[in-house]
Amino acid sequence: MCDSYFNLKPGRIIANKYEVISLLGSGWEGEVYKIIELGTDIERAAKIFYPERNRNDKAVKYYAKQLHNLRNCSMLIRYFTKETFLHKRTPTTILISEYVDGILLSDFISNLPLKKMPPFEALHLLYSLTCGLEQIHSMKEYHGDLHSANVIVNHYGLKYELKLMDLYSQDGSKKENQKDDIIGLVQIFYEALGGRKFYSKQPDAVKYICCGLKSSLILGKFKSVSQLRSHIENMSW
Repeated sequence: MCDSYFNLKPGRIIANKYEVISLLGSGWEGEVYKIIELGTDIERAAKIFYPERNRNDKAVKYYAKQLHNLRNCSMLIRYFTKETFLHKRTPTTILISEYVDGILLSDFISNLPLKKMPPFEALHLLYSLTCGLEQIHSMKEYHGDLHSANVIVNHYGLKYELKLMDLYSQDGSKKENQKDDIIGLVQIFYEALGGRKFYSKQPDAVKYICCGLKSSLILGKFKSVSQLRSHIENMSW
C-alpha cells in the first residue's frame, strides 16, 4: 500500500463498524477497500473519497443517489450506506457497497493467451455488457466512464456475469453521454479482440461493429445501445 493515499492497513477499524482487509484499487475519486462488517463477518467494499475530489460531499451525493436510483440494474454494484471516519484528524466520507469477488476485465484480458479473446467469445462479452448498459439507458441515465478497468468479471462460461464500477458525472447532456457509453462498449470489444495488432485479420462481422473505432461510423450504425444489442442478436455468423 505504499502508493496509497489513505494507506489503511489490514486490521484497521473504520467508522467503528468495519475492519479493513485489503486495498482493492484506486481511481480519480478515491480508493476502494475490501472490508469486513464487524458482528456479521460479511464482506463489503468501502469507497473512500479523496477530500479534494469531494468538496461538500458533492461527489458522494451524486454517486450514492445514482446507485440508489439504478438499484434494479443488475450489472451495477449495490449501494448500502454512507459512513465517515477520521483520516489525519479530518472527517472523510466512505460509501459502503456490496463486495464482488472477481477480476477486473483489463486483467482478465491480459491473462489470456496473446492477450485476446476469439471473436465469438468477445461477442458474448460485448452482448452481456450491452444488455447491462441497456438497463441503465432505459432509465435515462448513463455510466460515463466505461472501460475495461471499470468492469469486474464475476463469472464466465456460457455467459458472462459482470459488474460495472464507478459511475461518473460528465458535462453535457445525458443523451450525448449515452453516445459516449456506446463508443466505450465498442472500445472494450476492440480491446478484448487484441486491439490494432489483430484487427486486420478479424471477420467482417467484427469490423462492422468496430468501424476502426471511428466514432461517427459507430454512432451512424448504432444510435442507441438497444440497436447494438438487437444487431448482435440478429447478426449472421
